[in-house]
Amino acid sequence: MKKLSLTSQIALALVLAVVAGILLQGYADFVNEYIKPLGNIFLNLLKFIVVPLVLFSIMAGILSMNDVSKVGRLGLRALLYFMFTTVIAVALGLVASTLGKGVLPLIHVERGGSTDAVEILDITVMDQIVNMFPDNIMLPLTNMTMIQVIVIAVFFGVAMVHVGEAGEPVRKLTLSINVVVSKVLSYIMALAPYGVFCMLTPVVVSNGPSVLGSYAALVALGYFCFVLHAVCVYGSLVYLLGNTSPIRFFKELQPAMLFAFSSDSSVATLPYTMECTEKLGVRKDIGNFVLSLGATINMDGVAIYLGVASVFMAACCGIDLTLHQYFAIAFASTVASIGTPGIPGGSLALMAMVFASAQIPVECVAIVAGVDRIVDMGRTVMSITGDASCAVVMQNRLKDKVGA
Repeated sequence: MKKLSLTSQIALALVLAVVAGILLQGYADFVNEYIKPLGNIFLNLLKFIVVPLVLFSIMAGILSMNDVSKVGRLGLRALLYFMFTTVIAVALGLVASTLGKGVLPLIHVERGGSTDAVEILDITVMDQIVNMFPDNIMLPLTNMTMIQVIVIAVFFGVAMVHVGEAGEPVRKLTLSINVVVSKVLSYIMALAPYGVFCMLTPVVVSNGPSVLGSYAALVALGYFCFVLHAVCVYGSLVYLLGNTSPIRFFKELQPAMLFAFSSDSSVATLPYTMECTEKLGVRKDIGNFVLSLGATINMDGVAIYLGVASVFMAACCGIDLTLHQYFAIAFASTVASIGTPGIPGGSLALMAMVFASAQIPVECVAIVAGVDRIVDMGRTVMSITGDASCAVVMQNRLKDKVGA
């Protein structure tokens, strides 16, 4: 018998948690005393791996950018394009979810004592910028101040690139540690189905069957943002900068979009995406480079959903997000969408990073993990659509300036 994939196991855990939660409606004390603590073990493991994962994956990503720096004008323009669409994606996710806060059915989540003790101040934009830069290298790591962890990773990553051969031992050590950290994450994610079941069952016991409506609303909001971003942003850019009809663009890209939705892998979809962009007039050398680069760093769907999930779960916890928290979510989501690990469950670990950066309880990751597989299919379609739009735009803007 073929073993279920991790995502299928997590989806099954969601279903079983809903069933168990409904059956155990009258046994809340038993659930909270014997089932919830097992979920907390998974939560603690997830928290423990987040800081090293973010620190070393970002440094490793910067080190790998050496290859990108050699491609000149095409690489620079593609990177700027991806960053531009990612910023819009984050803003869209935050705005849409904020507007829908008063309408969407919420899941009641009890906040832990440690989270209640955190005081969130409404500070100025300049204070936010100052607070991004740590005055102590250890405190951000121990306190999970994720924006400062990201800044530390960027400084050390760039420094390793600049010192060249002198930093080679540190470079090799960083890449090696990143591989080890990713392996540890894979061990933790193997426990995800059990952790999700044990974290979700108490939530269903507290909320009852109405939790299903909340999940449906979260998924629907995510897909609404995906469609809006694809049509308005990619469609407009393809028309204005790519000199291509949006209708033709989406029509020619349909085979790749359908395969991406079913396979849930932008890398596996690459041959289909390349074939579709060639039909749209993109030269093979341009398409191969842009689409390969995009499959690695362009994750607009992830950026949108991280914003949507953050605002949704903050509302479920009764947290009124401040400007500082919105800024933290936007910054962390942008970085996370570029550095999503290419392993099962990697996006959940980065979701924990985003939640921690805005002081949203990290246990909320387990609550949204059950529907992550459903949303991830849409995120993959978003990724390959954004990659293809960039290829079309680059073809039109560069034309014959890039040699074959």
